Amino acid sequence: MNTRQISDLAQQLRVDSVRASAAAGSGHPTSSMSAADLMAVLLARHFRYDFDRPAHPGNDRFVLSKGHASPLLYAAYKAAGAISDSELLTFRKLGSRLEGHPTPQRLPWVETATGSLGQGLPVGVGIALAGKRLDRTGYRVWVLCGDSELAEGSIWEAAEHAGHEHLDNLTVIIDVNRLGQRGPTRHGHDLGAYARRFRAFDWHTVEVDGHDVEAIERAYAEAKSTSGQPTVILARTLKGKGVEAVQDREGMHGKPLKDPDEAIAELGGNHDRRVEVQQPPAARMLHAVRAGHLDPPRYDIGDKVATRDAFGQALAALGAARGDIVALDGEVGDSTRAEFFAKEYPDRYFECYIAEQQMVAAAVGLAARGWVPYASTFAAFLTRAHDFVRMASISGAGINLVGSHAGVAIGQDGPSQMGLEDLAMFRAVHGSTVLYPCDANQTAKLVGAMAGCEGVRYLRTSRGESPVIYSPTEEFPIGGSKVLRASYEDRLTIVAAGATVHEALAAADALDRAGIQARVIDLYSVKPVDRRTLREAAERTGCLVTVEDHREEGGLGDAVLDAFLDGRPVPRLVRLAVRTMPGSASPEEQLHAAGIDAESIVAAAQLLVEQAVVR
Repeated sequence: MNTRQISDLAQQLRVDSVRASAAAGSGHPTSSMSAADLMAVLLARHFRYDFDRPAHPGNDRFVLSKGHASPLLYAAYKAAGAISDSELLTFRKLGSRLEGHPTPQRLPWVETATGSLGQGLPVGVGIALAGKRLDRTGYRVWVLCGDSELAEGSIWEAAEHAGHEHLDNLTVIIDVNRLGQRGPTRHGHDLGAYARRFRAFDWHTVEVDGHDVEAIERAYAEAKSTSGQPTVILARTLKGKGVEAVQDREGMHGKPLKDPDEAIAELGGNHDRRVEVQQPPAARMLHAVRAGHLDPPRYDIGDKVATRDAFGQALAALGAARGDIVALDGEVGDSTRAEFFAKEYPDRYFECYIAEQQMVAAAVGLAARGWVPYASTFAAFLTRAHDFVRMASISGAGINLVGSHAGVAIGQDGPSQMGLEDLAMFRAVHGSTVLYPCDANQTAKLVGAMAGCEGVRYLRTSRGESPVIYSPTEEFPIGGSKVLRASYEDRLTIVAAGATVHEALAAADALDRAGIQARVIDLYSVKPVDRRTLREAAERTGCLVTVEDHREEGGLGDAVLDAFLDGRPVPRLVRLAVRTMPGSASPEEQLHAAGIDAESIVAAAQLLVEQAVVR
């Protein structure tokens, strides 16, 4: 395409953005119109992609970080022949693949769900990491950002990560149209302000007129020829470009144009222009993914082993069996024990430092390229990245997250380090799997099982050593549980997970000495929960005590209640959980102060049984 044809293509992208939004009665046409020239040059001259083979290893990757500009993306798909004009006009309608913000669940050409601003670039960094360090097939990663989202801290976590890793296969295009949702952005059209920030993170910067096709062409060529640095192209644009009624005007964000026919005429009319996108070069994965026999670590019953140690050793074993396993760390690998994997497979280990949002986003990017990531940090710190976890679910990303140092059982470090809300957070994520092992052999088996699950998987590990109670040959299916004590004389059931399993066993022994038989269930799969076993226990004993090293809201107790949401009668239930604000104390003192140690379980159980007898 020559310069004139590319300019015409850009006008058609604007026209189709207006048409799609008008048909939907909603959308963000003005945000799409500002970036139309940037998209047209990319499609016509630089983007290499086979729309018939979205998994082609040589395909370039495009991420629309400003996901609200989806009309522009769908207009580009139409111009490339990937969707029809009739489908374009189903934008935002029930059953349409063309959602208000794009998701890979609907469209095979979308790399990651966007719409929560500040996430496209962080995920793009993960894709670029895969391309540079793992896939090595020569593809480039292009990310289109808006200037408003540059206020998000996650953008700068990503920028520093990309600069540190010298991701010269990454080009970020910033659509600096100066207008956000409610008015001007922080820096308006001051391209230099943004350039100084990116240069501070060791980026190559290019400033251009975002409506000058030839200047954009030169900028893209410069980005592709830059070695050793990621490139950011800062493009000065006008929101609503090409239509006087909305161009560079406040108050037009997120609204279809009032007179779409007049706007289309002003843009030169609807001419249904198409573009021939370059095909990718022949490529194959240089890192063949091998899948061998998994030989997890084995521990003897009675040994005392921290589940975080078992996680690290199991992850290293999994890395030996499968070449598609990668690990990411939040600069605490010596504590989470992810360092065991790093020592064995440094080429598949990514240090993200203390940037939990970027760590999760990079995991999503790696998963988008077919790798199976395990990202680990303290359970408490994963709460910082909750929005990235939520968006990972929307993307359908298969990622494994591991939170160590969970609960008050960590002891003296105090509440800032205690994960006490993590189970609730991950249980609330659509399609998630939530696991909380109590011993080393259980942990090792669950680490391997996670790799075969779909969606977001979370494993909670503990800091302190705990006795091994299961044989290395024991199996732990996802969605299952283990009944550790049971008899026909059981008068109540104690349900625990992780650190509190050992307290529950001690409590059952004490109750037995007092003449009260107690069933004990290790509910290691918090989601999905073993409804059958819980219901059977409720029918046989009538009374349940749940005990968890977690806040009462959303944790183990609520997971147990889920087993009775189909109208079945709810048993008499006592829920023991952390209800106070902990301070610094030994692990044993913490468990007692929170009312979740063996002594507290015994007291609650005895009271529950007495009340049941009176009733």
